[in-house]
This record gives sequence, C-alpha cells and structure tokens, in this order.
Amino acid sequence: MAFSRRSFLKYAAMSAGGAALADTPFISAEARAKAEGGNVKYVPTSCEMCFWKCGAVAKVVDGKVVKLEGNPFHPQSRGKLCARGQGGIGQLYDEDRLKHPMIIDGPRGAGKYREASWDEALTYVAKKLKAIAAKHGPESIGMMSHGSPGDYFTNVLKAMGSHNIAFPSFAQCKGIRDEAWLLTYGHKPGSSCEQVDLENSRVIVLIGTHLGENMHNSQNQEFAEAIGRGAKIICVDPRYSTAASKAAFWLPIKPGTDTALLLTWINIIISENWYDKEYVEKYTEGFEQVKEAVKQYTPEWAAQETELPMRQIVESVRELSRYAPNVVVHPGRHYSWYGNDTQRARAVAILNALLGTWGRKGGMWLPPKANFAKFNDDIPAYPPASKPPLIKGDFPFAGGEGVTQVLRDATITGKPYPIKAWFVAGTNLMKTLPDQRLTRKAIDNLDFFVAVDLFPTETVMLADVILPECTYLERHDGLFKIKTREAGVAIRQPAVEPMYDSKPAWWIGSELCKKLGLNEYAVKGNGMDAWEGRMRRQAKAWGIDYDKLAKHTGYVTIPGSERPYITADNQPVFNTFSEKIELYSEDLEEKGFDPVPQYEEIEHPEKGMYRLIYGRSPVHTFSRTINTQWLWELEKENEVWLNKKEAVRLGVKNGEYVRLENQDGVRSNKIKTKVTERIRHDCVYMVHGFGHNAPRMKRANGSGADDQKLITKYIEDPITGGTGMRVNFVKIIKEA
Repeated sequence: MAFSRRSFLKYAAMSAGGAALADTPFISAEARAKAEGGNVKYVPTSCEMCFWKCGAVAKVVDGKVVKLEGNPFHPQSRGKLCARGQGGIGQLYDEDRLKHPMIIDGPRGAGKYREASWDEALTYVAKKLKAIAAKHGPESIGMMSHGSPGDYFTNVLKAMGSHNIAFPSFAQCKGIRDEAWLLTYGHKPGSSCEQVDLENSRVIVLIGTHLGENMHNSQNQEFAEAIGRGAKIICVDPRYSTAASKAAFWLPIKPGTDTALLLTWINIIISENWYDKEYVEKYTEGFEQVKEAVKQYTPEWAAQETELPMRQIVESVRELSRYAPNVVVHPGRHYSWYGNDTQRARAVAILNALLGTWGRKGGMWLPPKANFAKFNDDIPAYPPASKPPLIKGDFPFAGGEGVTQVLRDATITGKPYPIKAWFVAGTNLMKTLPDQRLTRKAIDNLDFFVAVDLFPTETVMLADVILPECTYLERHDGLFKIKTREAGVAIRQPAVEPMYDSKPAWWIGSELCKKLGLNEYAVKGNGMDAWEGRMRRQAKAWGIDYDKLAKHTGYVTIPGSERPYITADNQPVFNTFSEKIELYSEDLEEKGFDPVPQYEEIEHPEKGMYRLIYGRSPVHTFSRTINTQWLWELEKENEVWLNKKEAVRLGVKNGEYVRLENQDGVRSNKIKTKVTERIRHDCVYMVHGFGHNAPRMKRANGSGADDQKLITKYIEDPITGGTGMRVNFVKIIKEA
C-alpha cells in the first residue's frame, strides 16, 4: 500500500491541516500496518540524514527496517525523500558503525583502542572531566557539536559550569547570513528552512545557492514546481550549476565580486524607480542613506569589476524588478566565502526590502504565529560561569552558537585562558574547520578528548574516549518545532531497537550527569523509556495528543498559525530598535563598521593558479554519508571541474587523474578531472566531503580528494567571525 501524489492530494484536500488529518484512520501509520497484517509496522519519525528534518515513515518487517518514505503530512518532506533520506537504512545497517564504547590504548592518533562497558567508559570520562574542572575551572572544558546531540551535551557542560560551547554551523556556514538579517529585519531568514515562497515566485535569484544539488527537500520540490510554472531564474555563479541550467540569466561572475553586483543592482533599482515606494516608506528606515551610498556603483563599473556584460547586469535586474514584489533574492545558506560576507548578506537583505518581498506572495513568507508553552521538565537553573565564555572572541556580532575557531585557538595558545578538554558530538572537525593542521595541533594540546558519533571518522579516531551513538532510526530524540508557512510539531522515535552496544545521545548525556554528581540535570525516570516519558510531558504542556502524533501522522499543525502574507490585520513585526527594516544600520556604525554595505576588493589568483570553490552533492551530506553503501554506490568519488581552455593549455584530458597543490604547498589525493566549458577559467570546483583518511570506514577511506585539506588559509569576517574559506588557490599537478 503506497501513496501516490494523486492520492495524497486527494487526502490532503479533506482537511486544512495535519491535526485533522490525524483523525483520518485509513491513511494513518497504524492503519497501514493493520491493513498489511503480519509482523509489519509503520513508524513515523524525522529524518537526520541532513539538517532539514524531513518527516519520514519507516516500514519495519520482522524487526528490520526495509523501506523509508516521505511523510505526506510533514511540510518539509511533502510525501517525498531525497536519495540521502532513502539512504538512512544504509546508515542503520552499515557494518562500519561504532559498536561499543572504546578507551584509547596507545598514543593519540595511533588508532589503538580497547572496548569498554558503558559504566567503565562514563565513569572514566566523569573522573577526567572532574579533575580538569577542579584544576583549571569548568570553563576549560569546551564543546563543539552539530545536530541533535548538541542539546544533550550542552546540558552536561552548562550543568558543570562551562558555557564554552560552539557549533560549526555558525562560523563555517550560515551564522553570518543570520546575523546580517537580524541586523536588517530583526529576524533570521528562516530557522531550519528559509522563508522563501518559491512555489509562488515569478523570479528567483540564486547567488551561489545550488538548488538541485544541496537537495533541501521541500525547497527543491517548490523550485521544480516554480520552473514548471514558468518562473524565471537568475543564477549568479562562476559555475554552470544544476540551477544555472534552468536559468533565464546565468551570470558567471568573477568570484569575490558578488557584492559589487548587488550594490549595482540596488543603484539601478533606486535610480530607475523600480523600488516599492509605498513598502519602503511604510516599513523601512535609512533609504536616503542607501541611495547616496550606492550612487558610485554604476553598471559600467560593475561590468569591469565582475567581468559580466553590462547589458546582462542591467537586463537581469530589470527583469527581477518588473515582477516585484512576487520575487525573491534567495538568502543563501553557506556564507563563509571571502571574509567580508556579513556585508554581502546585508546587501541581499536590503535588495529584498527595496523590492518589497518580506511578507509578500512569491517573496518571503512571514514567520508563523504560535505560542509554545515553556518546558524544561523542571531542570534547575545552570550555575553561572566563573569566567566569561570566550566563544564569541572579539567579534561584536558573533551569534549565540559561538565561533568554533576561537575555541581551537584558545586550546593552542591558552589565551585568554586555556581550554584543556574537548567534547565533540556529531561533527567531524577535521572535515569542517579550515586548516586541518591547526585542528590537529589543538587536539594534540588537549589533556582529554571525548567524541560521540556514529562512525569512526578522522576526528573520532583522535579521541581518548569514543562513545557510540545510535542512528536516528533507533532512538527517541524529542518533539521538534517545525516552522514553515505554518507552525507544527514533529516527532522522532525509534523504528527498531539500538543495534550493538550503541546508545541514544540523550541517554549518554543523562548517565554522564549522574556520574558527575549532577543528578538534578539528568532525565527523570530510568531506562531507555525515560526520554519518551519526557516527550509525553512536553506534548501535554503543548496541548498535543502524543499517541496520535506517534501512531498516526508524525506531524501536527498548530491551528491558526499560518499567516504568511501581509494583510490589513496581519502586519509584519520587525524586532529591530526602530521596529522597521533597517537599511542603514546604526548598530554596525556604532561598532565602526559600514552602516550601508560597501564593496571591498579581494585577492585574486596569479596566472597558473585557480580559486578553489566547493559545493554539495545531491546524494551526500557533507562528509557524513560518504560511507553509506547505497549513497557511496551512487557517487564514490568527487571530480575537479576544470575549464576546457585551461585543460588544453595544461595538457589535461577529461577523466584523467591529477592532484591539486595549494598556495602553501599542501597537496590533495588524486582526483579525476571533469573538463568542461561550464566553469570560469580562473576557478576549479569540487564537491566537499570526500577524501577521508579513516581506515575503519572502508568505503569512504581514500575515495576522492579532500577539499578541506587544501583550505589552509581563511579570512575571518570582523563583524561575525565567519571563516572565509574561498580564498585558497591551487595549481594542477599532472599524475605520472
């Protein structure tokens, strides 16, 4: 019994929201299992093969997951899963998974460990952390994390008195963008997904945003639907990406000049009176200052700077403006490019404001309105930090997620005070942070290093203690607030019991609290059902029927929360000082930064060198899925894109293996060339995440080349601390 899109739409038409759909028993997960009979069950849950948290339904036969499909009730899956989501079964049954707790049994990095019981491993971890906290203070323990495990170990560190907790998703990805939009709108441009109304947009601008390759599920579905409707795509990218192949305008821009183009577009929109005058007057502050600041950015100047034809620059922005406000300049996601990225994000935010897109159909929907009761299960307040956390460094607009390289630097230098222990959960720092040499140096400086993960990655195999987390298909993980056009609640729950001797991160964190003598911060109750009990109490506090959520749809809508567009009785709220969109930022001005973005020229490669740019594969999530069998079979290695004329000059043939050597003399593994006219002459491109040096991950080890190894140089954004990583240059070394 499978759902077709037609049957899903038929069922969806029966109700306006997921809460009512939960009362339709013949399409519930429980009803499907009864209809099939035997030892079959369907378990609604939330995928964790990437951060999109799509709704998934696991089909379990005789205690084994045999199929995963998209949950039709969940707005971030809409009945479909991408290849990575389907690959969750491969992750679950991967024979290379971490199976038991392990304690180091030799020098760090030698890969020698002995198996331990959970009691022994957690007792050892607690003893070491207590000793370090007693000698150096609890703030000397730092944590870096990604994904759901972060919540549970944040609880542990804060209970101990340390607030030195950072997430690579800030400085190495989207934090720069978020802070820029907070400075402008008082809102981030979305939480788990961007608030872009692609399905109703008439023109979509993508600036280095690779829809169709990053595979953010529901957004890609909407993007495909928009193209099918005839929406025009303007793609600004030095590479002819999948999105560029759908574009009415492909602008193969000179890397590092995106802000020049954006400021010129702003100038054209203002000088030719394309901007939304009523919207700007009603909802913005600082228009006159912006108008004056961008006069210098003429189309003639931009053509020279960006190496784009002037006609293309002008015609593309006129086409965008012609259909405003039913247009959107996508905010993007990965923003750590050149070290001046906050101002580029500000320019995108200002451009959207001038076109009146915020709160307009086809632009950006307004945040949904829903009140969730506060719930922390009566956990007491955390003790105050004895020393100020150092995770924001000297960056005045670094966000609460922290700047990871600040923790790394303090571990190496001991300043402003030493970091002596790391707790790393769910992130492979050797594949995430720029300059792997510094990451390894920091790890070598540690007194103690604990890693929690699913797989024996490069970073995990440098830890003193390894704690194996079970996959998302084996654990409860909480009730998730989902905010798209509507607000809703989704569940993650186990489809099968944990395999081997792996445990959920919530259990590891809770048991560690007990070993540390911090019982009041542990999960209430005993055994593996304790977290489900907490989830039930949370559902009750939020007024949600837990059993319906768990057994029927896996997602419910908060009634009345969907109010995506501006109307007379639904006005936008801007959480800025002026309570308007701040085109001119006094906050930035007070800290000595340009209140209106200005263009800054960056360094460009010398002859014979190429700027290294990188991106995503539609079948892989960063480096974390390369070992997953089904996904590895789809893409076993990455390629380096090289412009055809440059290949001829170098004598390199398509499919030939080469190595890349960066400006610091660091060389890559061998990598296959993709000789193409679809990339500028001054760049090379490769998919991120390959080239593992992790012998226990049999498929991933040595497959392809590691772009992160070549990123030995980075420029920190002085506003937010983001690490600009597209500032590395490489040359092609032909294989013998």
